[in-house]
Amino acid sequence: MLGWVALLWALEAIDTIAGHRMDSFGIEPRKPSELLDIVPSAFTHFGFAHVAANSLPLLVLGFIAALRGIGRFLAVALTVIVIGGLGVWLVSPAHTNTAGASGLIFGLFAYLLVRGFVDHRPLDIVVGLCVGVFYGSILWGALPTAQGVSWQGHLFGLVGGVAAAFLFRERTAAVTAGP
Repeated sequence: MLGWVALLWALEAIDTIAGHRMDSFGIEPRKPSELLDIVPSAFTHFGFAHVAANSLPLLVLGFIAALRGIGRFLAVALTVIVIGGLGVWLVSPAHTNTAGASGLIFGLFAYLLVRGFVDHRPLDIVVGLCVGVFYGSILWGALPTAQGVSWQGHLFGLVGGVAAAFLFRERTAAVTAGP
């Protein structure tokens, strides 16, 4: 996760040097060509303050989510990014540009919150409850309350996280009764 966050900072430094040309990798709704920007938009930010606001929660939630394995984590992250990005592309207002890792953060939050219940793992339920206690206030970000903040990205990030919890649940062998 340190590498992921370092990449976000490096990309923002490159973007700043390039005169913010990478901001075009954000998602502009309902333009077919913009579907190609769904994944890059999660790595693009609109300034250092934007990437700074996303860094700590991405580090913490990403680290916890990655404890079940890097392959599973990457699959979860990609699922959240794609579902969140498609949601932004479908419902955001025309003539807007949405980018940043916050949709992924909301998705990881939802994934961790739901994962234990889906997998029937008591430890993961406790982890999810702790995540809910420490980060639950972010749910306000999924409501259309702040001008210039993509509540759509946050909301569909949450949807992507719940979907990922079900898609990548741990399947256990059925227990059969003895003779």
